[in-house]
Amino acid sequence: MKRVFIVHGWDDSPEGAWMPWLRRELEARKFLVIVPAMPNPEEPEIGAWVAHLAKTVGEPEENDIFVGHSVGCQTILRYLESLPAGTRVRGAVLVAPWFHLPHIAEEGEEAAAIARPWLETPIGLERVRSHAGKFVAVLSDDDPQGPIEDKPLFEKYLGAETIVEHAKGHLGADAHLRELPVALNAVLKISG
Repeated sequence: MKRVFIVHGWDDSPEGAWMPWLRRELEARKFLVIVPAMPNPEEPEIGAWVAHLAKTVGEPEENDIFVGHSVGCQTILRYLESLPAGTRVRGAVLVAPWFHLPHIAEEGEEAAAIARPWLETPIGLERVRSHAGKFVAVLSDDDPQGPIEDKPLFEKYLGAETIVEHAKGHLGADAHLRELPVALNAVLKISG
């Protein structure tokens, strides 16, 4: 059975936005779907989140697919980077991913301090790419947090297929998204 791990974002939960819908849709198609509650979601920390995902996954399997939202995407990339050489999974769907947060200062000093390690700790993208078969990045053209300017970076460094949604904000609760068919279709495409 193919496993799908859905990693929610900052200040979110497994019940946020479109995640319950995606879980139901995938389970109806016979996927085993795991949506862990990430630790201390109000103040996500790299080490704690990557360790929690690694514990949740256990032994990675070649048919595993990961779906992340926002900082959940960062968590997935950093988890993939940590895998031993030769370990490969099927792929990842990155919803509202980012490498830069140009407007984080507007969120206040506390938010900027939480984001700083995520922004300043490099990710070995070549290593990440070696551990997954396919990447799909889903962005919105008006996302205030996940800048559309990062689109070419996902294409260049991860070989990601990029999909740009129109006027869907940060592709989550901010845009009142209870369903996200583009994410479902991306998982189904990656699953082969």
